[in-house]
Amino acid sequence: MDQPVGFSIADWTPPPHPSHEVLEGRFCRLEPLNIDRHAEELHTANALDVEGHSWTYLPYGPFTSLADYRTWLADCCLSTDPQFYSIVHHASGQAAGVASYLRIFPSSGSIEVGHIHYSNSLMKTIAGTEAMVLMMMKAFELGYRRYEWKCDALNLGSRAAAERLGLSFEGVFRQAAVYKGRNRDTAWYAATDRDWPALKCAFEEWLDPANFDSAGRQRMSLSQLTRPLLFRSDFDRRV
Repeated sequence: MDQPVGFSIADWTPPPHPSHEVLEGRFCRLEPLNIDRHAEELHTANALDVEGHSWTYLPYGPFTSLADYRTWLADCCLSTDPQFYSIVHHASGQAAGVASYLRIFPSSGSIEVGHIHYSNSLMKTIAGTEAMVLMMMKAFELGYRRYEWKCDALNLGSRAAAERLGLSFEGVFRQAAVYKGRNRDTAWYAATDRDWPALKCAFEEWLDPANFDSAGRQRMSLSQLTRPLLFRSDFDRRV
């Protein structure tokens, strides 16, 4: 055959849908979202963001009352896709954020992480990073080939977080969505199973207790470890 084709994956088997189970780390625990167990703790933690900046790039929120938040959780967060988790910070024992798997396609081995909302008490913490590592690790251990992250292209914080986690930029889909009465261009990031072995080593090195001093300050940043692993296409290298 003289036409180019993709590499063979004849030995690959589609992975199962992720089981909705607890993901345990040293700094946090991801629990299947349970409204009676988590709603009040999450709403209390969310209230620390008085100006609601953490909701700017999400198509919902902020929620002014616990009743409204519980209603949204019941309507949107109890399916198998998206599959929501509450992130429990070991330091406080309280649920302090949520994240989900979504766009789960076992037939192609693709899965996305999204609906990420961290309260102020979880942002920029080791626990917050570990939560993302645990979700990525589970996806690749199940046999998924592609792990996606998408966000509003104007959300510079989310874009920096994606690359810090070793997810490579793949482009911007212009005018991809409308939410809260405004346009959204969507930035795409992803890691593949080929990227995963090196990323796993980077995460293990960063999370090693030896990487943190007695005050919990990191000695080496995660970006230092993941930046060299980011994928650049042949086109990127030319320009």
